[in-house]
Amino acid sequence: MPEIVALIDYGAGNLRSVENALRAAGGSPTVTADPALVARADRIVLPGVGAFAACMGGLIAIPGMIEALNEAVHERATPFLGVCVGMQLLADAGHEYGTTAGLGWIGGDVRLLERDSAFKIPHMGWNDVVPTRDHPLIEPGEAYYLHSYAFEVGDPADCLATTDHGGPLIGAVGRDNIVGSQFHPEKSQGYGLAFLARFLSWKP
Repeated sequence: MPEIVALIDYGAGNLRSVENALRAAGGSPTVTADPALVARADRIVLPGVGAFAACMGGLIAIPGMIEALNEAVHERATPFLGVCVGMQLLADAGHEYGTTAGLGWIGGDVRLLERDSAFKIPHMGWNDVVPTRDHPLIEPGEAYYLHSYAFEVGDPADCLATTDHGGPLIGAVGRDNIVGSQFHPEKSQGYGLAFLARFLSWKP
């Protein structure tokens, strides 16, 4: 029986581009806002672009979705990938237009980038992915970034990769069956498709 790769539809602007990239990487994602399907999925992908509060609000607005995510990811250890803001939502809180509670799966906060004026905000374009420890999904290379806020982890062990934009930034986070990429695999051409292909075969 084919795997259910649940791509969560909660109004994220990069939903269709992530769907197309997953297909190009060899997957057959099911775009869904159905918590029952998410709860029994074999893999889960959470896209996301825009403001932390708006994205978190979009998830909360789907009755039962947060509970389904917690059941799948924490109780069933379903492999999970968060992309860009979908990764940032893993944090304890986002500090954009006030403070908004996140999913709290990986300790830390999402805060506005503060860089020397020589380094433009948002951090936009191709930049390095530098692994900080061995992980089956993370390879060194270059990927596409677009963000003004960055994840600051509470435990350095949860950082899987960094990049540099006037100072170090987190490029990917993870713990157990959870991975999040600050870079956009759907915009990262060969590097991004290879990353998604590894996720689709990952057995944490």
